[in-house]
Amino acid sequence: MLCSAPLRAQNADPQLGAVARLDGEITLESERRDLLVGIPLSQPVPWRTRLLADPPRAVVDFRTLDWGDLDPATIPLDGQATALRTGNAGSGWSRLVIELDQPMGFTRAGLTSDAETGAARLALRLSPIDEADFARQAAALAATDNGIPDSALRGGGGRAPLGMRPTLVVLDPGHGGVDPGAVHEGTQEANVTLTFARELAEALERTGRYEVVLTRDSDVFVSLEARITVAHAAQADVFLSLHADALADGEAVGATVYTLAEGAADAAATALAERHDRDDLMGGGVDLTGTDDTVAGVLMDMARVQTRPATDRLARALVGGIRDADLHMHRHPWQQAAFSVLKSPSVPSVLVELGFLSSDADRARLGDRRWRTQMERALIAALDTWVAGEVALQDLRLR
Repeated sequence: MLCSAPLRAQNADPQLGAVARLDGEITLESERRDLLVGIPLSQPVPWRTRLLADPPRAVVDFRTLDWGDLDPATIPLDGQATALRTGNAGSGWSRLVIELDQPMGFTRAGLTSDAETGAARLALRLSPIDEADFARQAAALAATDNGIPDSALRGGGGRAPLGMRPTLVVLDPGHGGVDPGAVHEGTQEANVTLTFARELAEALERTGRYEVVLTRDSDVFVSLEARITVAHAAQADVFLSLHADALADGEAVGATVYTLAEGAADAAATALAERHDRDDLMGGGVDLTGTDDTVAGVLMDMARVQTRPATDRLARALVGGIRDADLHMHRHPWQQAAFSVLKSPSVPSVLVELGFLSSDADRARLGDRRWRTQMERALIAALDTWVAGEVALQDLRLR
């Protein structure tokens, strides 16, 4: 049974200064034991999800979204939903809270947009899970502030320049939770990237030269926008997204470094970008309040222009570090693709395909702890090279 309530008005809330608004009916649909939620928007907007306990609740936050005069009490409830609330979550975020009559977890969460009208729709599926699974997921998300790890929430104000403090690296293990990523011969990309990220984080911190924040530290779903938000909340110096994909032709072999391009370099890069991206979300780091889509895009492009040279130097250092360690690389080791997770305007961001699960040789390497240690050391050496270069450039600018 499909339940919905009309949006009675679309007047902007001056406290939000929203650039997007609710643009139709919020729908609740019971499908067997699952609850489907549809939220129509006037345009794509950054969003994030979490679970809260006592009572069980599903929470969705939207960046600068105006609810208008919507009265949640007028929305007929269906399935496991017992109450619905909306409000201002602070710092420009709008919140939707769905109270549930039993523990449920997100098994689908994706934003789609219409290329012609610019309108967007967030589709959520909540499925029953047992108390233990709910507690684990809720605990993982409770350790975050709306999807941002506590370790990423740092005080404002100026920081010592690079080289006079530990370099802060955000490691982003690709996929997770309801999204296993590539799966080949029983091996899931989400598990491979999480294992490698944990090991790399430990190795980086042991040097004393780096602080590390993980976008996820367990098998949970994290939206693309939330991954970018972590980097900005942490005031990251570097963002490394880690993947290990599989291609249908099975011919790709070796590590590959990707940087952002509006158009992919080749068909394979296009396929990988489409696989990794659930939706094409705006990045953070630039104040877009009160701007329309065109102006927001220009502002973010300008910020990326400033960051691009540092990103290119980072990619060059990573390729050099992996090659110096005599580790196998793809025949085109540095490529560009339109990965949404790299669209952070103000943080040098690189995606590293550690290897391809579709390659027997790469899959064996990824499962070999000794090989992973070699790759971790290569990446650390590359980061050392990059930091030294950035510090030297920084010193030149100050002269």
